[in-house]
Amino acid sequence: MIVLRALQLRRGVKVLFEDASLTFNHGQKIGVTGANGSGKSSLFALLLGELHQDAGDLEIQPGLVVAHVAQETPATHQLAIEYVLDGDAELRQLERDLAAAEQAHNGTRIAELHEDLHRVGGYAARARAAQLMHGLGFVDAEIERPVEQFSGGWRVRLNLARALMCRSDLLLLDEPTNHLDLDAIVWLEQWLSGYPGTLLMISHDREFLDTVANAICQIENQRVRLFAGNYSAFETQRAMQLSQQQATFVKQQREIAHLQSFVDRFKAQATKARQAQSRIKALARMEKIAAAHVDTPFEFAFRKPAVQSDPMLDLDGVDAGYGDTAVLRGIRMTLRPGTRVGLLGRNGAGKSTMMKLLAGVLTPLAGQRVEGKGLQIGYFAQHQLEQLRPDESALWHLTRLSPKTREQELRDFIGGFNFHGDQATEPVGPMSGGEKSRLALALIVWQRPNLLLLDEPTNHLDLEMRHALTLGLQDYEGALVLVSHDRSLLRATADELWLVDEGKVVEYDGDLEDYARRLRVKEQGEVPGAEPAVSRKEQKRQEAEERNRRFAQRKPLEARIRSAEKEIETLGAEKLRIEKMIAAPDMYGEARKDDLKRCLLEQAQIVKKLQGAEERWMVLSSELEALVTSG
Repeated sequence: MIVLRALQLRRGVKVLFEDASLTFNHGQKIGVTGANGSGKSSLFALLLGELHQDAGDLEIQPGLVVAHVAQETPATHQLAIEYVLDGDAELRQLERDLAAAEQAHNGTRIAELHEDLHRVGGYAARARAAQLMHGLGFVDAEIERPVEQFSGGWRVRLNLARALMCRSDLLLLDEPTNHLDLDAIVWLEQWLSGYPGTLLMISHDREFLDTVANAICQIENQRVRLFAGNYSAFETQRAMQLSQQQATFVKQQREIAHLQSFVDRFKAQATKARQAQSRIKALARMEKIAAAHVDTPFEFAFRKPAVQSDPMLDLDGVDAGYGDTAVLRGIRMTLRPGTRVGLLGRNGAGKSTMMKLLAGVLTPLAGQRVEGKGLQIGYFAQHQLEQLRPDESALWHLTRLSPKTREQELRDFIGGFNFHGDQATEPVGPMSGGEKSRLALALIVWQRPNLLLLDEPTNHLDLEMRHALTLGLQDYEGALVLVSHDRSLLRATADELWLVDEGKVVEYDGDLEDYARRLRVKEQGEVPGAEPAVSRKEQKRQEAEERNRRFAQRKPLEARIRSAEKEIETLGAEKLRIEKMIAAPDMYGEARKDDLKRCLLEQAQIVKKLQGAEERWMVLSSELEALVTSG
């Protein structure tokens, strides 16, 4: 469907891709990953025809219908559902043609167009658009509202719904989960799993990638590589490749040192000049292998709270809302040191209202909110990014909080959030959303709060920063209340889940899988709260049988993997043996010309076999990882 051959892409003087060769096949669901600035969005622009390669070839199947999420949404009077329907361009064209045919009283043409409308599902299109909007969190009353009345985050959802409305062959999604809550993400995962075309999605949500993707396109060090399997399988394969790369790098450095030593010793001697020139050419031909580098640029820890109180915060029969209108009623919650709560609930149910109540931003409409002595709250919300001074630097913001602290200590701390050198003193205004989020988190961490309230802290953060945040929160000694659509973060940091729904905040008796099942039941129109068709005991029995079945499947896979590993080890030893022979100084004499030729031929054959064995190992490992993950 889409083929890249020896493709090179630049932005200005910066090379993004070099010699990229890969194929995206019909029906693949591909997660696109890589560091910020590596070229992920540029790859999308290339596929959309907005950029052109600097070298190589790009082949896209003719007539391919491509859908993507627009970056801007016009502030128009058009109704939201009509805006979404515009995503099906063929449908809209047929509607215009039909109106013209009816005006011209062309009966034959009218009949043909009605057949075409039936073919494209035009009579059910409005219902389809409404279903998409419901899945993304819009309620009935909002479907008929003008686009201009929606906030920025909801306009992003409208653009996403419009892209999904298109009956496309290729769907490009750039961070589709950034402005969605967990409910909408679970729905989107289901929708994308049934999408029949080719899907490319840029995402920093590892569970989203694990659920939807069956391949990962990694952009790193000007290389574009395709891995089979979901994100977890990719991590396993990449870790193995990096391990092999590091071993190869060390070995190559020894070879380079050996060749260079010969050149340095003998290039000035006439009797050894030809051999020295041969070594110089060998050095020039040798493809340099980069040292494996997997260190994250982020390294920070939450500082130990200065004081602790027990209880830290108590809510007793609290009503919370705005003006005289209560959004939440009868809240009872006690937060103690070490409490770790994840808040669940659909968008608009009142999660942010709950966080504002805990933070003291909202005063209770009824009931009591009692703070413990020495309570120190660290509150992260998206609106706090707007409170950063755009003309000041990251270091200035930190210095304002702690004017008596040495600058080097502040620089060391802010460096853990990847603000190094001049980056620490550059104005905040031009920073990306992710950089501003990192800075806001850094300012909170510095203040040593004993109660941490995080409302969607991972928006705009990449995978490395999310991982660093997860590790930091795991070691945090205070109390934590978290709202996040990132299930990986919730799983790793929350010990208990509370559900915000229908004006109440209650402890949720279940895990994230239970919550996802609850959402699917609700989406399918079944009665929430009804007894499940399968009892818990029966479910456990079925799960045990499934585990046994998967274990039986794993045994032959593991045996084949061990066989592949043994083959790789044997071929590696053979390759090392032949390379030592080639590196021998006497091999380059005239008398051993045939021996050298034979050794080089044998080396090429071994390398080819080794590559095949490694590829088999990676495919088998991916299959095993997928089997273990799904089980």
